Amino acid sequence: MIWNTLKKAAGAALVATLFLGSSAFAEYPEKPITLVIPFGAGGSHDLNARIITSTIPSHLGQAMIVRLSPGASGQKGTQEVANSAADGYTLLFSHNYVDMLQQHVENLPYDPAKAFVPVARVNYAPIAVVVRGDSKYKTFGDLIDGAKANPGGVAMAHSGNWGALFVPAAQVMKETGAQFNLVPYKGGGPAMQALLSGDAEVTMGFPSVLGPLVQSGKVRVLATAGPDRIYDDVPTFNEAGIKGDIGFMHRVVLAPSGTPKDVLNKLESAFSALQEDKSFNRLMKRMGENTDLLLGDGYQKLRDDQSGAYKTLVDSITK
Repeated sequence: MIWNTLKKAAGAALVATLFLGSSAFAEYPEKPITLVIPFGAGGSHDLNARIITSTIPSHLGQAMIVRLSPGASGQKGTQEVANSAADGYTLLFSHNYVDMLQQHVENLPYDPAKAFVPVARVNYAPIAVVVRGDSKYKTFGDLIDGAKANPGGVAMAHSGNWGALFVPAAQVMKETGAQFNLVPYKGGGPAMQALLSGDAEVTMGFPSVLGPLVQSGKVRVLATAGPDRIYDDVPTFNEAGIKGDIGFMHRVVLAPSGTPKDVLNKLESAFSALQEDKSFNRLMKRMGENTDLLLGDGYQKLRDDQSGAYKTLVDSITK
């Protein structure tokens, strides 16, 4: 009797041990992953993230949920992720200006290079200078002449100081001698709304946001970044007389430092799988975005090289 009781107890203990062991070492991910965007709704990050999160679950085995957390030129959401657990369940969807440049301008409550490890650069996008469809500025030259004639009188909406729209604007001013009134908003989406509502006369934007607006005639593109024309009748910055490789935004997924290597490998594998995903490629192409992936190590090299170049840029503009 006693022996049978002991055997039953031992069996129950073994089952409990096996159950707990399997829970403790269950394969990542066991629950949905939150992708934090430190910018406002309607911007290019928001639009790109909706495609990513709609297609990546089949490669991860779990849902990925977007959470917008705009404020302080991207610093609010960035700090939230920096302070989160390094377990792969809270990721940051940011860009190179927040990740590589801001620390050269402000005393941040975190050091991006130490607080985050890269998962993947999903793609990159060339910036475009845009005005409303009914704007008096018909060409890029018209805009620059107007800003020179009325220094600080032409309002340019941007996504936050030293952000993805601010830096190209500062570079354009530096190269042309024009002086815009740079007005910050909580992301590219709100900046575009400011243009459409008439609160600003000019802003900048990326293909994913501009496509429907250009087609409907609501906005006019005056110039674009990159070596080749995006629109047949719109000059590149180089053609408009602005020298240098400016105006590229790299959209990158970052994880808090200390995230286990096996978790990072699983995430990298899922983003790699998107490159062969027909739905992902079709939706990105429809939006006018490329799918030029760089995994963690590749982006880290770009990060190391570009950060120093941004420091030089900041010093040249602020000193």
